[in-house]
Amino acid sequence: MSPDVWSWWCSPAALAVLGLCVGSFLNVVIYRLPVMLERDWRCQCAELLKQEIEDAGPPLSLSKPRSRCPKCGHVLRWYENIPVLGWLGLKGRCSGCKTRIPARYPLVEALTGVLFAAVAWKVGPQPQALLWCGAVAAFIALAFIDWDTTFLPDDITQPLLWAGIIAAAMGWTLPLLDSLWGAVAGYLSLWSVNQLYKRVRKEDGMMDGDFKLLAGIGAWLGWTMLLPVLIAACVAGIIGWAGLKLTGALHEGRYVPFGPFLSAAAIAAFLIGPETVKDWLGWY
Repeated sequence: MSPDVWSWWCSPAALAVLGLCVGSFLNVVIYRLPVMLERDWRCQCAELLKQEIEDAGPPLSLSKPRSRCPKCGHVLRWYENIPVLGWLGLKGRCSGCKTRIPARYPLVEALTGVLFAAVAWKVGPQPQALLWCGAVAAFIALAFIDWDTTFLPDDITQPLLWAGIIAAAMGWTLPLLDSLWGAVAGYLSLWSVNQLYKRVRKEDGMMDGDFKLLAGIGAWLGWTMLLPVLIAACVAGIIGWAGLKLTGALHEGRYVPFGPFLSAAAIAAFLIGPETVKDWLGWY
């Protein structure tokens, strides 16, 4: 494509609209992917134990069945599925049974649209903007899935990691060695901390999904950005934990997942820019 075409397709306005549509799809991924994986795990366990497989309900994928109200089964019409506007038009309630539709759906759509526009502003009108939009979409999905389920699925973390390395190998993002060492250092850093924690407390302090997520972050941002991302994520995590504890939202025996804060810190580090972050830290 000519530069003029890229300048239009990768403009903040165009990517904001794309982000709204992608955010609508992310809502489906956030809700359905954990359910799909749980069904698959149950089937695998039943096969290994030679037990009868339970009826898990109607077939479920990211594309089928169409979005519907979980209470009355009303299938959303096309105009009810328009990002943000559909929710506003329904006044936040199902048109069939008037059950309240969580505000998080339009918030995820709006957040994705805003972040896609920010990527366009940061990267400029070039194809690399689409690559970074894909990474941002993965971070958003992982953040909300981990918050809901305390689980970071390999179906997203592993493609995120390999996409970062391939993009670097093609010369589209950062030098390949920075990406490779970022992936290695990202995984081993949290893995080492968890191993030390296990020796002291005799239990895991975090799950391996966190290791893979930080490896993916390192593949996209490079090894030099891992420490700033970890510092920001830890500070945000402590503030989040304190807030939930004070409000009574954190129940006994529960813990605050680390994935949302890692994802948010990675997006912030990219948008702020590695040079600016290093300058703030006095690394120059």
